[in-house]
Amino acid sequence: MIFEIIVLFLAIIVLLAFSAFFSGSETALTASTRSRLTGLGMKGKKNSNVAIDLLNKKEALIGAILLGNNLVNILASALATSLLIKIFGNTGVAYAVIIMTALIVIFAEILPKSYAIANAEKMALLVSPFLKPFVTILAPVTWLMEKIVFTILNIIGIKHDQNARSLSVADEIRGTVDLHHKEGRLFKMDKDMVTGILDLSETTVEDIMVHRSNIFMVNIDEDPEKIINQVVESPYTRIPVWKDNNENIIGLIHAKNLLRKLNELKSVKISREDIKKSLIKTWFVPETTPLKNQLQMHLNRKIKLAMVVDEYGVLNGMISLEDIIEEIVGEISDEHDIDLTDIVRNKDGSIKVQGSTEIRNINRSFGWDLPDEDANTISGLIINESRSFPKAGQVFQFYGFKFEIIETKRNLISQVKIASLN
Repeated sequence: MIFEIIVLFLAIIVLLAFSAFFSGSETALTASTRSRLTGLGMKGKKNSNVAIDLLNKKEALIGAILLGNNLVNILASALATSLLIKIFGNTGVAYAVIIMTALIVIFAEILPKSYAIANAEKMALLVSPFLKPFVTILAPVTWLMEKIVFTILNIIGIKHDQNARSLSVADEIRGTVDLHHKEGRLFKMDKDMVTGILDLSETTVEDIMVHRSNIFMVNIDEDPEKIINQVVESPYTRIPVWKDNNENIIGLIHAKNLLRKLNELKSVKISREDIKKSLIKTWFVPETTPLKNQLQMHLNRKIKLAMVVDEYGVLNGMISLEDIIEEIVGEISDEHDIDLTDIVRNKDGSIKVQGSTEIRNINRSFGWDLPDEDANTISGLIINESRSFPKAGQVFQFYGFKFEIIETKRNLISQVKIASLN
């Protein structure tokens, strides 16, 4: 009798240990992600591939764990009932329910799952080699169970698509980065860089190009000395050159090429033909080109500047490799850049911006969500929403912000004050 009680007691302890193993394993593997496990594998951690393989068969994994967990819990409860009936008689059933509920909840559920949540990847790597053969052995059973479940779901009108994913990979990365930033584990600059890379495929050249009205260009028909002075005084290394009209771009002056040509001529006065010979061939790109493709083309062609044209071949603007990189890392300035800022923050929390300031830059700087689908600049947004060209002093309210027109020049909004209404 005593021997039988000891055997039953030890069997219950062993079954509870198995239950804790299954509960902890389920939590560890479901809390782990393929990306983290892949990263651990790249660092040389063993069993990462095994864990990833199990996650790739998640439904079979969960089915096998639940089956094993329920089997050991039911068996442990049955043995505990038998043991306590032997000791206390029929009242042992009530004792068995109370005791086993407490033991299973505390030692086979809460304890292992709490540890697994805190050490998900570590535990996933540890349990994966033991779970894989178990999942393989029970594969026919879990497959049959899945078929029964899916059949029942179909009968009641619920469709189950195993390949359906509610979020794209890019959206998953955005969500993860956003979460880490909100929790204070990721700096805003790092968050902006990651999201900037993801945005490259969704942003077109037109969204970030320098508009043709803001391009610094030189006229090849000007006096050669004047052209050289313009190049020297400008903060740019590559400058578009036009002839007859400012939409007829015939090439780019590269300051280094011009300097080399001047060195060759030495005392001889440079001519217009000499300047023409030093020009770089112009590269034209459509305004609808995604930035991801444009970046790749810049790298492949080893050309840093391109002129942007619309569907009719009309010059719309200019884009450089630096413009694209700035979408990822933010504004890049060097010792020759003009020290002007498009955005000035006022003491009352409002901001003063130039009309040509891109909406994307404002959203990025202040965490706002102004729409940029129909307009790229603040000026364009105001004109699009007001359906008119505003005058200085006019005030508009939309999208939770107040827009006050400070200054206009010709047919352009030059300065705007923006204040949040919230």
